[in-house]
Amino acid sequence: MKPRPRPSLARRAASGTVAVVVVAGVAFANRPVLAAGTEALHNYSINRQSYKEKYGHWADLPVPADFRVNAIHAALLNTGKVLIVAGSGNNRERFEAGTFRTVLYDPHAEKFTEVPTPTDVFCAGHSFLPNGNLLVAGGTKSYEVLASEVKRAGGVMKVKNESPDHGPRAFPKGTRFRSAAGHEYVSRTAFTVPAARKMTHGQHVAVHAGETEVWVDAVRAGDAPVVLEGAQYRMSGLTGSDAANLYGVADKITREKQEYGGDKTSYEFDPRTERYVRTGDLTEHRWYPTLVTMTDGDVLAVSGLDEFGRIIPGRNEVYDSRRRTWAAAPRLQRYFPTYPSLHLLADGRVFYSGANSGYGSDREGRTPGVWDLRTNRFQPVPGLRQPELNETATSVLLPPAQKQQVMFLGGGGVGDSPVSTARTGIVDLRQKRPAYRPGPDLPRPARYLSTVVLPDDTVFTSGGSSGYRGGPYRGKKRSDLFNAQFYVPATGSFRTAAESTVGRNYHSEAILLPDGRVVTMGSDPLYDSSGKAPGTFEQRIEVYSPPYLFRGERPAIGHAPGEVVRGGTFAVSTSDAARIASARLVRPSSVTHGTDTDQRSVALALTHSAGRLELRVPREAGVAPSGWYMLFLVDDRGRPSVARWVRVR
Repeated sequence: MKPRPRPSLARRAASGTVAVVVVAGVAFANRPVLAAGTEALHNYSINRQSYKEKYGHWADLPVPADFRVNAIHAALLNTGKVLIVAGSGNNRERFEAGTFRTVLYDPHAEKFTEVPTPTDVFCAGHSFLPNGNLLVAGGTKSYEVLASEVKRAGGVMKVKNESPDHGPRAFPKGTRFRSAAGHEYVSRTAFTVPAARKMTHGQHVAVHAGETEVWVDAVRAGDAPVVLEGAQYRMSGLTGSDAANLYGVADKITREKQEYGGDKTSYEFDPRTERYVRTGDLTEHRWYPTLVTMTDGDVLAVSGLDEFGRIIPGRNEVYDSRRRTWAAAPRLQRYFPTYPSLHLLADGRVFYSGANSGYGSDREGRTPGVWDLRTNRFQPVPGLRQPELNETATSVLLPPAQKQQVMFLGGGGVGDSPVSTARTGIVDLRQKRPAYRPGPDLPRPARYLSTVVLPDDTVFTSGGSSGYRGGPYRGKKRSDLFNAQFYVPATGSFRTAAESTVGRNYHSEAILLPDGRVVTMGSDPLYDSSGKAPGTFEQRIEVYSPPYLFRGERPAIGHAPGEVVRGGTFAVSTSDAARIASARLVRPSSVTHGTDTDQRSVALALTHSAGRLELRVPREAGVAPSGWYMLFLVDDRGRPSVARWVRVR
């Protein structure tokens, strides 16, 4: 047979083009089939036992429609239930309607219940008390108003009373103030002006005017009533000496953006009654404050915006956990941006990692340091790379707490900056002159990371986004991160975990459960998937099961005491005593905006005997503050038991 001649180069090229077009056409026509096949393969891969043993596994948590809320705050109670707090949930309509929500999730019974929420605790601060109650203080008194929506000029009016003779003077909502130019302004609320005080200085008597502040709005819309410099205002309806002694002073009255206003209500949430219990009010209105429980069981509150949306300039206060009252702490004057990340140290000092959530000066109060609460001395801690990118970062006290090491993760520029970072830093606070050293970079630049300390001494990190609130980043419309990883302190490196399926950025949380799983919730994206329309709050909840839950039989705790004493020993019975390698007390999380002042894992000294273990609690209140903890036993393969609740006194 005569051999067939080889086709010319041009003919071969044409045939190849036709084949590519045909294959492409077939693929295009079968896109749903290919997508379904790809998804099926992915689902098969992530559900294999070998995969779960190495990377863990994510699962959706079914949430009944009536209990889907905007998770702004979350805390694990000593009943094992998760407190999910929305308040108004960053929703103005709900705020104006007085619709404030809190939900309890019971992982054991897989049940949700509604909790009456008395005021808007949206963006409050919180921390656990020694008795197990969660102190919740501050919140929202008023919502922000963007400049484009401000129709009438407004501002803070300082009302003065120069008369010491007639006591405090009360005025109703709608009280009018008149400028020299004839423009009128009305108060949004009622207010009371204290009387002036007579002060004797030698032979001289001085009168110091009483004063209070109230927000006023112009009666007339538009720019005409705008005042850009300090001025004095007459109060309408006053005559005689009252007209001379009572007046208003304002630095400016403008149509600028009006920030969120803080509330001063305070509650203890009682895990037993599952109700908010009102305490004494804060001395300052606070929105975006941080609360940290100190070694004596009292709680320090710092920062926040006041009732008029102004950053509080370092006026901090302390909650007396026995009297349930707040008192100003002028000796602890110190300025921080809002939601500063604070960590209680072994000796009772407090470490400010430098991480924060935004409002305030872009320079002042952003330097990390160790704060001595006895002397108010602040020792700066240098060495953190890219210090201009500390906003929306997170920090965590690495396990075990005795090592006194804090890790700083991710962060971004001030405000809605498009810049973020993958850097981490680690500081050993046992050193006389501590300084950050570089840690391993995150897989991707990240803001809003969630960090969870696990009983095997690793730190699980998930969620976050590279862009501001999950928005545009380097040409992409959305920037949520689905990668998750473990930081392993023993090796100083990250280890890959299974990817999540739900993006979590601003207003998201992650919490360790007593059974060793991690529950994740929340996210408040700026935009939808198109990158153009407003985003919708993420109300789905996911649960992550770490690899240690897929590696065979876990150890079990037979009996453990309900209470233990710092510095003391206690016995735990277990049939797995011979294979127990470590024991940990993990303080439950209380987290919002990436800030968690409670989370810590405390190593217990361990002695083996037949069928039981002798465990010793550290002596330092700064290592193991009084309160409730989850007791985990961890075997020689890194598998933790289900936790038992133990109270440390």
